[in-house]
Amino acid sequence: MKITYIKSHIVTTRRSINFDMDGTIADLYGVKDWLALLRSENPTPYRTAAPMCDMAELNEVCELLRAEGWEINIITWLSKDSSEEYKNLVREAKRAWLEEQGFHYDHFHGVQYGATKADSVRDRYDVSILVDDNEKVRNGWHLGATIDPTAVNIIEKLSELLEKRA
Repeated sequence: MKITYIKSHIVTTRRSINFDMDGTIADLYGVKDWLALLRSENPTPYRTAAPMCDMAELNEVCELLRAEGWEINIITWLSKDSSEEYKNLVREAKRAWLEEQGFHYDHFHGVQYGATKADSVRDRYDVSILVDDNEKVRNGWHLGATIDPTAVNIIEKLSELLEKRA
């Protein structure tokens, strides 16, 4: 008896949700003297910013999405016109803020101010959603849908992705 093996191909869709931080999930602009502090290369505002939504609830939704195969990424700009040392301090401060908020992510991209955020995830995903408060950045996102956290409740919007799968 001859047995023939057929190689099966499992097609998986790689999906990501990509969060900006400042003005999206972290209220950097609500920190007193935030701009003066950043210009003096003081990372304190990145550590002390208040959350812009219920982070426990956001993390819960993201964990459910992760269980459905979504990757959760952070793509955040670093401080404008800053030294390499300060850029590293900002990355550390932003990661510490996320840890303090209990927010779990798969990848962290602290990128040069003004960089095209799509370059951080290009060609890695079939479906990629950006959550960002900056309209210019959202308009330049050509990898998929965008969510404007200034116009909608991001937790509700992300929950809709779970409802579509149900």
